[in-house]
Amino acid sequence: MTSAKLRRPRFLKTLGQSGLSTQFMALGIVMTALYILAAVLSPGLQSMGILQNPTEFLSNPIHDPPSAAHWFGTDVQGYDVFSRTMFGSQAALQVVVVATLFSLVIGVPLGLFSGYLGGKLDRILLFLMDTIYTLPGLLLSVTVAFVVGRGVLNAAIALSVAYVPQYYRVVRNHTVSVKTELFVEAAQATGASPWRVLTRYLLLNVIQSVPVLFTLNAADAILTLAGLGFLGLGLPEEVPEWGHELRQALSGLSTGGIWWTALFPGLAMTLLVVGLSLIGEGLNELINPLLRRDSWNKN
Repeated sequence: MTSAKLRRPRFLKTLGQSGLSTQFMALGIVMTALYILAAVLSPGLQSMGILQNPTEFLSNPIHDPPSAAHWFGTDVQGYDVFSRTMFGSQAALQVVVVATLFSLVIGVPLGLFSGYLGGKLDRILLFLMDTIYTLPGLLLSVTVAFVVGRGVLNAAIALSVAYVPQYYRVVRNHTVSVKTELFVEAAQATGASPWRVLTRYLLLNVIQSVPVLFTLNAADAILTLAGLGFLGLGLPEEVPEWGHELRQALSGLSTGGIWWTALFPGLAMTLLVVGLSLIGEGLNELINPLLRRDSWNKN
């Protein structure tokens, strides 16, 4: 009894020290994992006959309310909303992952080289990235989408342009502060090449905030992709995508009160954004020692 009483407060104190954001991160991971499962399993569920073909609509009634035959109802063209919503997670995750990886692969090396080398190159890149950063992300993505056209890869390029400056600024600022540390100067004094200093001594010390930025950018990219789809600039019309589904739902909402065509795609998009945001906030608390210390003091 005595040992159990001694262990319980210690266990509760450890839980309290994890912070509310860290506890919600587990919920965000579960929510995001469900979307990943939906994206991976949708083709298999379609082949098993559980999901209807998302591009098949001629045999379906138009604006049929939710029922046993169509769980989320049908839209103005007769598409099954449930299958379009499920396959929409596949398109969203594909575009967002590719876009954020593009941004990371371009922004991190540029920020690393710019911050370490300094000089004229640093001033030029800083001016260029600050100019891009001042532009609204959606407006910049719309402009690029006009140029490159529709498609998964093109939509990813349109999204990534807006996020490259964010990775650049974070990595560049950290590199400028870390390159003056004693362990970097010691490596330089021993004759280490700039490439060795960058890859072995600087890289792992300046990318600590990149996972946080990655998840938060992914959440923002979901909304931006939906905005492109709503404007008709995202993916091809035959590809299920939540923004396009919301665009098609406008006519039903304004004329006949057809609520299900907008509710389910909009809810799916919102929950994925919330899940990714919870992961980002939890990672930020884990990585940032000041936030974690404040959370411990409050508890």
